[in-house]
Amino acid sequence: MATKVLDSWALIAFFEDEPAAERVERLLVKAEAGTHNLLLCVVSWGEIYYNTMRTVSQQAAEQKAKEIAGLSIELVGVEANNLELVRQAAIYKATRRLSYADAFAAALAKIRNAELVTGDHEFRQIEDEIKIDWLK
Repeated sequence: MATKVLDSWALIAFFEDEPAAERVERLLVKAEAGTHNLLLCVVSWGEIYYNTMRTVSQQAAEQKAKEIAGLSIELVGVEANNLELVRQAAIYKATRRLSYADAFAAALAKIRNAELVTGDHEFRQIEDEIKIDWLK
């Protein structure tokens, strides 16, 4: 079964019905059917929350949080027993020009040997290290 990591760009595109929304929706349907595992780092979850709160309202951010909870996406936390993820994100942040949230999404893809699903061109600099499913 294929494992894919969604970054915040992918889910924001889905929620805002941007052109990439249809592809993200197909991935969500496959995850619901059990043919894909979809992962989302809690740092990316937080990025979606703060982006929605900043651009719309806290009430809208809470609604997005509920919607994400209803999707077939495994949230991956940043706990003391998951220092491998934190270490890899810190390495990406220190050596690449990635935002901290994007560093966590890339680190999760690398550690889980998964494909990162994104349309964020910031990840171009790291496509030599991780597989990327580019959304348009």
